[in-house]
Amino acid sequence: MTYTINTAFDAGSIICKDINKNNLLLNIEKDTNSDFAQWFYFQINGIANQEINFIIDELDKTAYPDGWDGYNVCASFDNQNWFRIPTEFDNITKKITWSIDTQYNSVFFAYFEPYSHVRHNELIGLANTSPLAKHEIIGFTAQNRTIDLIKIGNPNGKKIWIIARQHPGETMAEWFMEGVIHRLLDEEDSITNNLLQEFEFYLVPNMNPDGSVLGNLRTNSKGVNLNREWLNPTTENSPEVYYVRKKMLETGIEMFFDIHGDETLPYVFTFGCRDNKSFSAKQDKLETKFETIYPLINPDYQTKFGYPNNHFSVESPTTATKWVGNKFNCLAYTLEMPFKDNSNLPNLELGWNGKRSYLLGIDMLTAIYQMSKE
Repeated sequence: MTYTINTAFDAGSIICKDINKNNLLLNIEKDTNSDFAQWFYFQINGIANQEINFIIDELDKTAYPDGWDGYNVCASFDNQNWFRIPTEFDNITKKITWSIDTQYNSVFFAYFEPYSHVRHNELIGLANTSPLAKHEIIGFTAQNRTIDLIKIGNPNGKKIWIIARQHPGETMAEWFMEGVIHRLLDEEDSITNNLLQEFEFYLVPNMNPDGSVLGNLRTNSKGVNLNREWLNPTTENSPEVYYVRKKMLETGIEMFFDIHGDETLPYVFTFGCRDNKSFSAKQDKLETKFETIYPLINPDYQTKFGYPNNHFSVESPTTATKWVGNKFNCLAYTLEMPFKDNSNLPNLELGWNGKRSYLLGIDMLTAIYQMSKE
C-alpha cells in the first residue's frame, strides 16, 4: 500500500523519515530560520480499512519536551471537525505514538486545531463590512503580509487592546479572538453595546501571519520570537511588533490582553505584571478584581495553577505584557490556554479546542464589562 503525506497547504508541516508497512516514523520540522520545533499539521491518504501506526521521535529536541506528556493528537477527516486520538508518550525514548483504523481514505493530524489564513481573512472581511468596525492595515511583515488591526467602539472612549498569535502555532489564540470579534459585532448583545459606548477596542487577531502560513510554532519568517521584541523592535526583524507598538503609543491603553497557548500546563490562566518594578497599587487592585470575576463567568479560567513569579526572569521587559504594564500603568495580562486539555474540566473526546477558546473569548468581554461597572 502506498501512503501519500501532504503538507502543501497553509501551516502544513511534518517530516516523514520512514514507512515500514503500516508504521510511519515522523519528525517535527523546525521553525523557519530557527531551532524551535513543536508544530505539526499534515494529511495522510491511502489508509482506509487498515490500522496505521504513527510515531514522532526525537521529541527531546523540541521546544517543550515536557509538553508531550499527557498530550493527545488532534485529528479530522474533513479539516473542519477536530477530535482527539489517544496518544502515548514514552519518556525514555522521547516518542509519541498513536494509531487509527478508519473507513475513510484520508485523515488530517495537527498539534492543535488549526486556524487558517483564509479564515483569518474572512474574519477581517466580516469586520470590514460591519458598520460597527473599522479595519486598518498598520504595516506589513517581512513576507509582505498585512498586519491587520480591527477597531470597534467609541473613538473617544478608553482604549482596550487585545492581541493574539505572537506565537503562530498557538492557534487557540485566534479562535479566542474570533469569539471576541463576533460578540463585539453583535448589535443585539446588550453587554457589548454597553462596552462600546465606554471603550474602543483595538484588536490584532494575528500578530504573526508569516509564521502562521509557514507552519511555525514560535517565530516569524525571520526566525524571531516576537514576544521578546517589545523593548526594541525593528522594521527589518520584527515589523509586526514595531507597528503595533507604534500604534499603542499613539492611542494609550486602559486594558491589555495578549492571548497565547501553553504547551505544558493543562490549564487556562493569566500572568500579569507583578514582577515589574513599576507594579502599582492600581494594577494590584485591577488584577485582583479580574482574577475574582473571570472564573465566576467561565470556570475554564482558574488562578491556582500558572507561571511562578519571575517566570521570564531577564526576558520580562522584552515581553508584550510586561512592556505594556510598565509603560501605561494599566491592567496588562498574558492569557494562556492549553494545547492538551483543561484538567479541571476535561473533555476526553475533544480536549481543549477551537470552540472552547472561542467561548472563553466571548466570556472575557463579560468580565471586562463587570470590571467597568464595579
